Amino acid sequence: QVQLVESGGGLVQTGDSLRLSCVARGRTSTRNPVGWFRQAPGKEREFVGAISWSGSTTYYSDSVKGRFAISRDDAKNTVYLQMNSLKPEDTAVYYCAAVRGPASPTSYYPNRSDYDTWGQGTQVTVSS
Repeated sequence: QVQLVESGGGLVQTGDSLRLSCVARGRTSTRNPVGWFRQAPGKEREFVGAISWSGSTTYYSDSVKGRFAISRDDAKNTVYLQMNSLKPEDTAVYYCAAVRGPASPTSYYPNRSDYDTWGQGTQVTVSS
């Protein structure tokens, strides 16, 4: 069984940067597309970005495009979410998730329903 563990969250100021990590533990495979989602208080969990299992393709929501970047280091079983120019509206619990089924090397998944393994989340708070 695979477990995903996020880390790197914290309290920062507007304009600061953070890098979140998502480490896969257990019976891991490098052929898992990964997505990042976030959930603010009182709101639904929303898509942030995703990366194909090959790392060749990334896709972002309009709200973070140009500020956030996803990368992966399969030797470390880790996917990263680099967040730059943070805004107060980025405040949320951030979750990583993995698609365990077969996928093409360039596929990415923006829908929550495509993911079957989730981490516990890490809090990001951006003060104004």
